[in-house]
Amino acid sequence: MSRVKRGNVARNRRKKVLKLAKGFRGASSKLFRPAHQAVLNALTHAYKDRRLKKRDFRVLWIARINAALDVLGVSYSKFTGALKKKNILINRKVLSELAIQEPAVFQHIVEISR
Repeated sequence: MSRVKRGNVARNRRKKVLKLAKGFRGASSKLFRPAHQAVLNALTHAYKDRRLKKRDFRVLWIARINAALDVLGVSYSKFTGALKKKNILINRKVLSELAIQEPAVFQHIVEISR
């Protein structure tokens, strides 16, 4: 059987992992084995957190809207229910931006929803 030299394949694989581990602390960015383990963990967390980010932003928008509604003396649940009843289709992201940037416009929306 002929001999197979894996030099390029193995080196390229290791270089790819070490490039992904750039910026990690200590041996995790210099040595292949700890770097490979750290990269596997990092990629797992990155995948998971791309999904969690959507959840986190929704929570943030709801908190902002709720804070703006507290000043106006309206509860969040009543407000969202009124919006649905009046068939006003503005998403939470836009509502939270309006509450921060354009309080007058947000107040107008609250008045319309009542």
